[in-house]
Amino acid sequence: ALWYQQEILALVLRVYCEDQLMDNVDGSYVHDYAPSALLDAENCKKDLKEETPAPSEYRKKTFEKLINFIVGDLNEEDYEFQGPVLKPLQSLFNKMFIRRGQTSVSVIGDMTRATLLIKSMDDLSRILKRIKENISDDIVRNFEGPGIIGVKEFLEQVFKMKKVPNTEIIPYRFKHNSSQNEEDALLYNLNFFDGIPEYHRIGTTEIFVAFELQIGLKAEVSRLRKDHDAYEGRRILKAQPLLKHYKEAQTDSNNVNKSKTSFPSSLIEESEHQDDVELISAVLGGNFSNCKYRALGKKEIGGIGTIPMPPARLCLNNKRLNAWGKEEKAVILDGPLYLDSSQRYSVESMSFEMEKRIYGISVGLFAHFGPYMFQLSAQFLGQNHTEDISLIRPQVNYLTMESISMLPPKCCGVILVAWGEPCNYYRRKDITWMELKEYYYGMKLVLNRYEEMAE
Repeated sequence: ALWYQQEILALVLRVYCEDQLMDNVDGSYVHDYAPSALLDAENCKKDLKEETPAPSEYRKKTFEKLINFIVGDLNEEDYEFQGPVLKPLQSLFNKMFIRRGQTSVSVIGDMTRATLLIKSMDDLSRILKRIKENISDDIVRNFEGPGIIGVKEFLEQVFKMKKVPNTEIIPYRFKHNSSQNEEDALLYNLNFFDGIPEYHRIGTTEIFVAFELQIGLKAEVSRLRKDHDAYEGRRILKAQPLLKHYKEAQTDSNNVNKSKTSFPSSLIEESEHQDDVELISAVLGGNFSNCKYRALGKKEIGGIGTIPMPPARLCLNNKRLNAWGKEEKAVILDGPLYLDSSQRYSVESMSFEMEKRIYGISVGLFAHFGPYMFQLSAQFLGQNHTEDISLIRPQVNYLTMESISMLPPKCCGVILVAWGEPCNYYRRKDITWMELKEYYYGMKLVLNRYEEMAE
């Protein structure tokens, strides 16, 4: 239970801050090349003081593009647009912890939410028809969640999905709101990814981040909002039968012992039999006797550098990197270093050597994950850094502070990526990526290998 609490807390902070910062490449953020995890504590403190930031200009424009596509030729006086608003930290914690069991390769579908209020039933019917003709038929027929088909397969599925014309919006679900009956629904949810299926993982808990546009009849939405608190309470208790059982026992004043009723262990242990839990537990304990995996020993890989070029794959958990790649402010420094995708890997250690005079960039280790890549660790190089730089050492990842740094399942390779504006301290000026290559002296990666045993 303590392990789960630590994972969820770390994941909530990371998801909350990464989503709010990484798509904003305007203004003060344009030159902020340090890993955004360094700002997690500061940003979460602001939210706890009820200072939840507004969505970035980029996020607002994304919703505006979606609205313009959906409303078609409706007049502006025929509808209202409210939002978008970010999910507060407390609400995110509620969704990921209080509703325990929904976070096994789940999707937070409303990290940013907006509402489109339609004033007449006829106009709502026209909009629903337009959505179904242009968006929903394809995704309703073919979409399967990551918990059903596996994370890698899910990523490959999303990679092939159609985008809303002239946008980076990837719709993946359109259905009636859970407060409505399907036959006579007046409120619908359209969920979508923006450019990538943003993905975060801490330990054994992994989450995709998406966004939501609610579309409904204005009168119906007004009615539902009056009952929102009671509705949320019912949803939480439905997702948490143990909490519901405890709450009912506490309210029964005729039997005080009911508040001590034992909880079914099968429910508490429901999420403790996943493959990754077994594997990480075995790694931490050094005992594979009760694990479906067996250790194969270490694999040491050395890199000597490559011709700097922007990454071909988009990153799932560093969205600013994707923007900087298009601006030639991010390049592959080493790799790809290829791996056997049938095996599982954890990073024992990873270090690289860079001349001390180079500063003004971040360098990170990334793993291939389906058609995308996933950031494992990173460090910003300021002035006066050491020449030998470690991103991961045994029992500690210096970015995530995890003791075990697992590569994603079915990972076929890793790369070292640098981003920012490289400077030479002695020259007191920026240098090119090709010039930087002269001051990079290679990397060393040590992996622990595991394979699944035949039953």
